[in-house]
Amino acid sequence: MAGIHDVAKLAGVSASTVSNVINGRTKKMRAETRQRVLDAIEALKFTPNSAARQLKSGHNDTIGLIIPSAANPFWGAIAHQIERAARKRDYRLLICNAERDPEVEESYAATLLGQRVMGVILGSSPLSFDHLKDLIGRGLQVAAFDQRARDGDSGVACSVSVDQELGGLLSAQHLIGHGHRRIGILTGPVRTNSRMGRVEGVRIAHERAGIPFDESLLWQGGGVTGFGDMEGAELGRVGVRELLSRENPPTAVVCGNDMFALGAYAGARDLGVRIPEDLSVVGFDDISLSEVVYPPLTTIRQPIAAMAEMVVDL
Repeated sequence: MAGIHDVAKLAGVSASTVSNVINGRTKKMRAETRQRVLDAIEALKFTPNSAARQLKSGHNDTIGLIIPSAANPFWGAIAHQIERAARKRDYRLLICNAERDPEVEESYAATLLGQRVMGVILGSSPLSFDHLKDLIGRGLQVAAFDQRARDGDSGVACSVSVDQELGGLLSAQHLIGHGHRRIGILTGPVRTNSRMGRVEGVRIAHERAGIPFDESLLWQGGGVTGFGDMEGAELGRVGVRELLSRENPPTAVVCGNDMFALGAYAGARDLGVRIPEDLSVVGFDDISLSEVVYPPLTTIRQPIAAMAEMVVDL
């Protein structure tokens, strides 16, 4: 395997000149010299030792991304867009699926920090960052994604999120504007900041319209283990069947995300309930699948590409 001295010998330059080319320090270098080095690198198939450069400079060009599960197309799209944003800035991305388990998140974050990855984007929207406190104290920089940083979130460097409460408010206001008065909510366990915000938005919409919100119509996972990120579609199917089988069922449902909404479509079909004639459904995220179902899903769009660019910049 060729080394830096082999490249220098072939190009007729010093090893320090090769190092300058590799690290982009070529402003004062003659174009001909730079090209000879690049030609030698190509001819010898030389791959710079990035680990050695990182140890020397203290800089790591890798970002960690810890998400609930790429099995949810929303998180798969987020990972893709963040990776694209990172690549444009000459950074690499390491993606970890932690299923919102604090112990797994801590383990992944510790492993990343041990590899000198100092910046981690966390997408689980936790109620507390205490499980990462020690790692943050050792220098880990955490960007909270899908939730706003709040007072008391010590150590969180930055955050990027839509207004979750406003999203829930808009969903319910849309349905109330179409005459609905019994509106259900289909979601996983409401134990994350993003889910709490969306549910609160639905409650506020009812309050502003002078309509009592029936808490019994808040269906949150039906006892699912964990948070239901991977089972969203099936949970939506089960949940809507349960709600529609009650004595006084809802005429519309707000869903915690689009996978729950697509599941609601299937559950309604199981019962012979027509959408939108008999039941109106609103999702959240605007994943690509929302456009191909029939009828097309009404959903709250998250500007994924813009959010990805922003969190990588931060």
